Amino acid sequence: MRVVAWLVEGTWPACVDAVRAHAPQATEVVLLHVSGPEVPAVAHGAFDGLLGRGHRTGHRPAEGWERDPGDRLEALGGTSAAALLDAAARRLGRPCVREERSGRAEREVVAAAEGAGLLVLARDGDRSRLGPKSLGPAVRFAVDHAPCPVLLVWPEPAPDLATIPPPPPHHQP
Repeated sequence: MRVVAWLVEGTWPACVDAVRAHAPQATEVVLLHVSGPEVPAVAHGAFDGLLGRGHRTGHRPAEGWERDPGDRLEALGGTSAAALLDAAARRLGRPCVREERSGRAEREVVAAAEGAGLLVLARDGDRSRLGPKSLGPAVRFAVDHAPCPVLLVWPEPAPDLATIPPPPPHHQP
């Protein structure tokens, strides 16, 4: 069996702990991190368009603006992802595969889960109370579209049962 754990900054320790607790020792574990292209794309666009540095007329940028800041953001994102995957592998404490992907996170996670026996992910929405809003759009998409069983974990202790919202007015006696 192959277990894929989707690791996101801030919630990844809970996913690694869930793998340690629920995946048999002989399981192939894939630690997955997906970087979104949005931030570097905005920086590339600003450099090319707003600052006029992508113009083909040979315009020379001012001192200090000779490099596209989007390239630097891409490099920093890759370094950050590698550090996160290294920390997760150390916490897991057993052999694993580290996989980095780039693109729309929810779609990359679903693609990575193809053929897996289990997908582990953490809630990414409002975690202050129980309820449907504890899932953000990316996790909701992955839960709804995963081609394998899903283990959804709380990144911190779950809120008290008293935080369940009341039923809608038309369902109250």
